[in-house]
Amino acid sequence: MISAYYDTNYLFKLQCQEHGSTEIQAHARTVDRLYCSLHGKAEFISAAHRKIREKTATAADLSLLLAQLHNDTAAGGLRWIAIGEPIINRVESIYRSAPAHTYLRAADAIHLASAAENGFREIFSNDKHLLAAAPLFGLQGVNLIP
Repeated sequence: MISAYYDTNYLFKLQCQEHGSTEIQAHARTVDRLYCSLHGKAEFISAAHRKIREKTATAADLSLLLAQLHNDTAAGGLRWIAIGEPIINRVESIYRSAPAHTYLRAADAIHLASAAENGFREIFSNDKHLLAAAPLFGLQGVNLIP
């Protein structure tokens, strides 16, 4: 079974047509299961609501988007990784040893630790800060968007 860890940006681009959606959708068709931190689910919901605030989507659009997210989860194509002590301990360990110039946001650290603690070797994202910090977690950051 082929699996991949997508951060929230990539999951969102699967559902909403944005720059890079075509490349991410093509890649997603090559894997059997996508994974993301449970924190990513909250980020996804927040991003969907942001579309309403920005007036690029309606409440009905939000409902459809969240229904698709739930359907993908129920079908087993999308799995959420719970955030437990091992992940938070990994985050702490990385912050303790990271160079002073490291730009690592907490949410990105949770994504990176979630992927690393669950045996992934790659993490897919277009977030330049997350990608730059990926090696600290023993991960290769991959951006499919040209």
